[in-house]
Amino acid sequence: MEMTGNSREIGKKKTTAKDMTSGPIAKQIIVFALPLMLGNVFQMLYNTVDSIVVGRYVGTQALAAVGSTTMITNMAVFFFNGFSVGAGVVTGKYFGAGMLKRLHTAVETTIAATFALCGIFTVLGVVLVRPMLRFMSTPEDVLGDAVIYLSIYFAGITGLLIYNIGSGILRSVGDTTRPLYFLVLTSLLNIMLDLLFVLVFKMGIAGVAIATILSQFISAALILRLLTRTEDVYRLTWKDLRIDPGVLGEIVRVGIPTGIQSVITAFSNIFVQSYINYFGSGVMAGWACYNKLDQFIMLPMSSMAMAATTFVSQNTGAGNTKRSNDGTRVSVLMTLTVTLVIACMIFVFARPSVGLFSSDEAVIEAGSMFLRYNVFFLLFNCVNHVLAGALRGRGDSLGPMIIMLTGFVAVRQTYLFIMTRYIANTPGVVGFGYPVGWMVTCVLEVAYFYIRWNRREGVKTY
Repeated sequence: MEMTGNSREIGKKKTTAKDMTSGPIAKQIIVFALPLMLGNVFQMLYNTVDSIVVGRYVGTQALAAVGSTTMITNMAVFFFNGFSVGAGVVTGKYFGAGMLKRLHTAVETTIAATFALCGIFTVLGVVLVRPMLRFMSTPEDVLGDAVIYLSIYFAGITGLLIYNIGSGILRSVGDTTRPLYFLVLTSLLNIMLDLLFVLVFKMGIAGVAIATILSQFISAALILRLLTRTEDVYRLTWKDLRIDPGVLGEIVRVGIPTGIQSVITAFSNIFVQSYINYFGSGVMAGWACYNKLDQFIMLPMSSMAMAATTFVSQNTGAGNTKRSNDGTRVSVLMTLTVTLVIACMIFVFARPSVGLFSSDEAVIEAGSMFLRYNVFFLLFNCVNHVLAGALRGRGDSLGPMIIMLTGFVAVRQTYLFIMTRYIANTPGVVGFGYPVGWMVTCVLEVAYFYIRWNRREGVKTY
């Protein structure tokens, strides 16, 4: 199987997808991760712009409402993203091995299963909105707006899920550029619609939610059009659309542990949100601002984790273990470097950063405090996410699931319970629950990666 640059022959079909089984490792990871990182920036702009528009033009209570919905929307999106990771690993493995027929089957199975999941997520999301908000102890002055936002969001979640799975298929074969183009377009559209619905039509928080789902449906239509019309090896053929039990089983074995871990972590963060809700709407809004900024800071690590997953899955398919480990090491080092630079900038400019979302001094004070307490501890999380991504690329998602549930859920919730009841119940103490989980997880993840893979395979990585 001959490979030349970004074009190779798989059977008798030529592909322009990026082959990551040969060539300079660092360059390939950077070229893959940069468009992905920019794409993640624009994808996050959906909710971030929502928060800015709401905080600036609707009010603090409305901003708190949007912020309080984050953990609930994350539960749905993270579970589906687990499925997307599983599909990407399987597709990338077939691509790396040059198995064109299985690659085609994986694409059709993935899309067919996604349509079924869209219906399930829509119904469950709309039905469970109010009970979940009540469970989080959402204050009455925030509850009404939160219900409106979430009900509209889940009614239109199909667009988001289809775009995510389609871009996941493209990522698995090394294409992160075209999903970026779609996100740039629809993110700019989302900003314009936000301003139109809120400032011109005076629709408040409902207008922000409608703008978001309309933009997401457009991105879904664009990604389906690309997959259907391409002549490349990952083309979606509607007449072949079906679920292959064997391929679905492979996807589930990798994706379900990842999804379960993400959902349980997001669910446990609902408890964190309930601790924050105790301090009132000002601190809630500050916590919402912190979470939006924290997501931007985490972009390098999430993008590098996806790069590591694709890199390792392709090289695992090609049977190249040493190259997989070398790519993992490079990804970790680059992620640590970039995150440290961003953390220093955020620490210095914490107040102006939070001030983008709100002019309320109480909100700025709380948000900047959370940022400065936690930002440098994200270096531990760099290791967590990249190593977990590399392990999933090998088909091992059970180990990262257990480790992350231990650190992100069990340890974090134990810390919060003990500290708030017996030591000190303050916003800073509650916010520091995140770093506690990151540090414990990092120790466990490094130990697992070394013992499970390095010693077993006799390849030194660290």
